Amino acid sequence: MTTLAAHSASIYDLSVKDIDGKTADLSAYKGKVTLIVNVASHCGYTKQYAALEATYTKYADKGFAILGFPCNQFGAQEPGSNEEIKQFCTSKFSVTFPLFDKIEVNGANRHPLYEQLAGKDAPFPGNIKWNFTKFLIGKDGKIIQRFESKVTPDSPEVIAAIEAALAAK
Repeated sequence: MTTLAAHSASIYDLSVKDIDGKTADLSAYKGKVTLIVNVASHCGYTKQYAALEATYTKYADKGFAILGFPCNQFGAQEPGSNEEIKQFCTSKFSVTFPLFDKIEVNGANRHPLYEQLAGKDAPFPGNIKWNFTKFLIGKDGKIIQRFESKVTPDSPEVIAAIEAALAAK
């Protein structure tokens, strides 16, 4: 079950399902800088998994997390089951950052997390345009920045934003 408090101030009020179908409260990431990404296994941007994993590995011990949310809404580029997605990510890209249940990021069935990230009341509103759109979340659970698909996780602008958020009190 996914819950969202009305006009929630942070993502920490949400519960989601992890890739194994278990309930996960995003409050577990309170106090961490978090990059939330809608991911897909059969996309031209799929190679970003390598940069996501490298960025996660570099900053994880400094209070940084990456959360991957598979989505099949863009060119049906994430057709597999959660088990297949998990197997692909770990075998092809050695992904160790948390992966979650496949969700919809746009439309009538938009997941509440993405309603908060990109909905009309969000700091960076607007439909997700493609796989690997990234949202940087501060330690307080507030959205700091949105990066479109073509901006890689290891690009200077993303790294600078992550480091600034990690340095913030």
